[in-house]
Amino acid sequence: MLIEFLPLLMFVVICLVIMLGYPVAFSLAGTAMLFAGIGISIGHFDASFLEALSARLYGTITNVTLIAVPLFVLMGVLLEKSRLAEELLSNMAALFGRRRGGLGFSVILVGMLLAASTGIVGATVVTMGLMSLPTMLKRGYDPSLATGTICATGTLGQIIPPSIALVLLGDTLSSAYQQAQLDLGVFSPKTLSVGDLFIGALVPGLILVVLYLLYMGFVAMRQPERAPAATDIEPPPLSALLKGLLPPIVLIFTVLGSILVGAATPTEAAGVGALGATLMAVAKGKLNLALMGEVSRETLKVTCMVFMILIGAAVFSLVFRGFGGDALIEHFFAQLPGGVITATFIVMLVIFFLGFILDFIEITFVVVPIVGPILLAMGVDPIWLGIMIALNLQTSFLTPPFGFALFYLRGVAPPSVTTADIYRGVIPYIGLQLLMLALLAFWPSLATWLPAFVRGQ
Repeated sequence: MLIEFLPLLMFVVICLVIMLGYPVAFSLAGTAMLFAGIGISIGHFDASFLEALSARLYGTITNVTLIAVPLFVLMGVLLEKSRLAEELLSNMAALFGRRRGGLGFSVILVGMLLAASTGIVGATVVTMGLMSLPTMLKRGYDPSLATGTICATGTLGQIIPPSIALVLLGDTLSSAYQQAQLDLGVFSPKTLSVGDLFIGALVPGLILVVLYLLYMGFVAMRQPERAPAATDIEPPPLSALLKGLLPPIVLIFTVLGSILVGAATPTEAAGVGALGATLMAVAKGKLNLALMGEVSRETLKVTCMVFMILIGAAVFSLVFRGFGGDALIEHFFAQLPGGVITATFIVMLVIFFLGFILDFIEITFVVVPIVGPILLAMGVDPIWLGIMIALNLQTSFLTPPFGFALFYLRGVAPPSVTTADIYRGVIPYIGLQLLMLALLAFWPSLATWLPAFVRGQ
């Protein structure tokens, strides 16, 4: 009886090893191989499963879709190093700052543009924290409101395209969709691509931005002392405002527009975005060998981290399936009252709580390949499921104790801002993200109608 639960024990051990601080990629692969050895020694694991490992790893490394990852990372790092955000934030702050909550509005709007330009949470949070947090505190903003707004705005890069999370989710769910078809013994012409998730995430992402703005407006109206007006800021001239706004907007429309009209795949659009970011850096006179070296090293670092975790997760999922873990979970879901609704709710609940201790990449590569094929085989729409998971994973950046956005901001915040201020500040925004998740659960068309419209269905 205990042997049947070996796959679940393997999952628990993985979480414990990662919490102890060991590198994620090697923890995944090492623990999986350890359990495979135990399974072979007791005759409960078919070693032939491991023969598929080399083919799976080769398929991972040569996956064309994942080429978008280093290209989007390169685009984001270039935009960060070219200091585009500073110019954008100063102009937005000058435009809205004289109104109550105006600085908060400007942080949210600039964060939205940065999310659509870079898709990198850490870069956005650190940049906004360095530039806007001292200004907000100087103008009398409540520390918890200021820090919570910056952290939550930085996480928009998870859901607003082009998002690295959506690229990884799209590739993982595409494989899960193919596996679901194999399990059902059917083939459907309907496919899932990263472009579908990009298009499907637009409406939920913009609604989430509106919820952030409404919350800031509510605080400014009910508690004006927490978000006072900055009366000493002068509105910027129109030329300065356009100079700061036009470059990122043009880049956003070029990248997303090429996907929407079908002129480019997400991977090709990532190349266009990287080229556009390079040209913007040239136009600002920031591009030189030193900058390119720094950008290249940062891009290489992030890309290697993603692919090593992906390789480790591939080993883990293969061993997990070899133990019959997928059949165990499928049987568990089949016994649940409420069918697919209850199963989806439990998966979302598990992902939310795993977000307290695991990073979104680990959850994407470990959990989604396990539950994805089962939910898709039960009839769940793949685009809707992908956006639901992306929104859920977004909360992992804000939930203590391992919310990375909290760590990023803590590292650049002044000593006068306490960790408790940051934790209190993100709670309302976690609530808003869960509200968006509930809205999408009740109205799946928020994520599915635009992809269907673009496809002409």
